[in-house]
Amino acid sequence: MSNFTRRDFAKGAALATAASYSKIKGANDKIRMGYIGLGNRGDQVHDAFLEHGDNETVAVCDLRDDYMDFAIKKSRAHPKKYEDYRALLDAKDVDAVAIASPDHWHALMFVDACNAGKDAYVEKPLCLTVVEGRKMVQAAERNKRVSQVGTQRRSTASMKEAAEIVRSGGIGQVAMVNAFTLDNEWPTGIGNPPDGDAPDPKMWDRWLGPAPKVRYNKNRMFYKFRWFYDYSGGQLTNYGVHAVDMIRWCIGKEYPRRVTALGGKYVLHDNREIPDTLQAVWEYDGGVLVTFAQSDTNRAPGGLRPAEIIIRGTKGTLYLMGGKWEIVPEQVSDREFFARTPLDRATEKASKNRTPAMEPRVGGVGPESTPAHARNFLDCVKSRQKCNADVLIGHVSTSTVLLARIALKTGSLLEWDGARERFTNNDAANGLLEYKYRPPYKLG
Repeated sequence: MSNFTRRDFAKGAALATAASYSKIKGANDKIRMGYIGLGNRGDQVHDAFLEHGDNETVAVCDLRDDYMDFAIKKSRAHPKKYEDYRALLDAKDVDAVAIASPDHWHALMFVDACNAGKDAYVEKPLCLTVVEGRKMVQAAERNKRVSQVGTQRRSTASMKEAAEIVRSGGIGQVAMVNAFTLDNEWPTGIGNPPDGDAPDPKMWDRWLGPAPKVRYNKNRMFYKFRWFYDYSGGQLTNYGVHAVDMIRWCIGKEYPRRVTALGGKYVLHDNREIPDTLQAVWEYDGGVLVTFAQSDTNRAPGGLRPAEIIIRGTKGTLYLMGGKWEIVPEQVSDREFFARTPLDRATEKASKNRTPAMEPRVGGVGPESTPAHARNFLDCVKSRQKCNADVLIGHVSTSTVLLARIALKTGSLLEWDGARERFTNNDAANGLLEYKYRPPYKLG
């Protein structure tokens, strides 16, 4: 027994659960999927699952009938419509769910799904607060549920290759990483529609859910909710979590030790709450500095190439864009080159003494793959193994960008204890690690 490890126990438990699953459903039966939220991203996630023949759409839930009807039409099945996601979770013919609701609903729906015995694929960002994320991890572990967070680069072959190159030292020691999300919404942004009476008060109340009750504004619903802090962490979580998750994968780090952020509404004069310009900085143990820049007022490339992420190593620089990557070798000079006079260094002969530390390389041929991410989830539902981006991975990546959100709000340089999930130098910042749900909503 002394050689029997916790990993052995977990592996045995997973195999036993997988065997139980096979007995219940049969080796060739389809996984019965329910979809909660079928708008923009929900529709894309549904499409990704439909590319695989071993699952079937059996249930759909959304506030909008037209979204559900569109999903049913393309489903190649006869799914049942649900107005309330809790009724969908109670359905005995649903094995797993895909949650693509607005961000402020993710935690509640995911925890309820786990407690109902459903495996869950949940879109990024995982949640709005660090405490929500930890409760989601606990719910999945407590109920032994398979989970996948929608950071689909984790299932993209070219991105896995890029991460392995960086982690193995392929571009040398990494000390700096820069990430960008760039757009130009000047001059009108999302506009300034006035607050008013909701066209459908019942729908508005249901859409708000656990968020504070406020007057209706059309910019607060559907896609544009991401510009308001009651429902989103802004572009810092919308795009930043993709970047941070990929960067963590590449550099092999968990939580940062320090974080700060600056930004604001510098140019646009719409009714958004999030900044139109932002810069976040994280410092990791071992000497790695990571930055994320958000610009909604200029979309020029963030570096020498139009990359989303630039990872700078002592031997070369790796540029990442979607599912593609490129390595540009660093030009390394020997001591003799630096000992030359300024005139010598300017000559062609001196320039030729500078030699690349490595060969240039290019990889990837397309965007990151949501269908591959769905495939991984379906495989893990059957095997009971951990997904490529399980809820714990998603929690750490999402928490990392949420820390920057708190740093921005408090105007602080914050020190973070990842093991305790607490700030060590700012009690006020610790008060922002969670928020109270609007009654009667409660995170179980």
